[in-house]
Amino acid sequence: MFGLWGTFYSVLYYVTIVVAAAGLVGNGLVLWYLGFHIAKGPFNVYLLNVAAADLLFLGCQLAFTAVQATLGSDSLYFVVTFLWFAAGLWLLAALCAERCLSDIFPGCHQRCRPRHTSAALCVLIWALTPPAVLLPARACGLLRSGLRPLACLHLHAASVTWLLALAAVACTAGLVLGLWVGCCSSRPRPRFYGLVLVSTLLVILCALPFILYWSLRSLISFLLPPFPPMATLLACVHCGVKPLVYFMLGRQRGKREPLRVVFQRALGEEAGRGAAGLSLPMGHL
Repeated sequence: MFGLWGTFYSVLYYVTIVVAAAGLVGNGLVLWYLGFHIAKGPFNVYLLNVAAADLLFLGCQLAFTAVQATLGSDSLYFVVTFLWFAAGLWLLAALCAERCLSDIFPGCHQRCRPRHTSAALCVLIWALTPPAVLLPARACGLLRSGLRPLACLHLHAASVTWLLALAAVACTAGLVLGLWVGCCSSRPRPRFYGLVLVSTLLVILCALPFILYWSLRSLISFLLPPFPPMATLLACVHCGVKPLVYFMLGRQRGKREPLRVVFQRALGEEAGRGAAGLSLPMGHL
């Protein structure tokens, strides 16, 4: 039995490393093309920042996995990796919500949206995520500081509520957009439609277990020892599979094209605006 569990943990360990390494390379390519070869628009600014957050999460996960294998587990490692995971989730929720609003209320969104909304929101998210994660972690003794039970209870409850709200925003925006396009809208499918739906699915299947692990870390580690490595693997899938999604949505069947062209088709934005709001040249799901 112990040998079977040891094999199970070893398989999870190596699969996590492979997924994280592949995702690290993929997000690095997305950052390279979005940062230097694709014109910035209101929606791919979010994608650029999501790729940066995913790159930081996967890089820290790889580094800390190697350190844990030699020095043992440390709660500080988990807090640092979760910080970037939370930032990526917040950025993804902002993208899904704005994409949903821009299609349901195209005229209002086009007229009322300030020009630099995406950049301002991304800066705000990067600024607010560290205190939202580090304050409850410090109060709960995860940063090698003393435990403050009352502050830990209040701050951790606020942190969990915030994370669940972000997941709910991302999922609700994706579901509403899917229902609106499928049942209510007579216009063609909006750009980034497929990306929003796949992102919603990834949040439900892969991000929620990691949020649950953050919310009930001590209890889950005691009652369900296999859950933490599985949740970590799913979080790596959530952050690492997005470049593959971009590639699948941008490629054209039967054609062999440079990666830059595929990412341009998937992530680029046109300068003009269509009747449905911002026109973004992505293939349909």
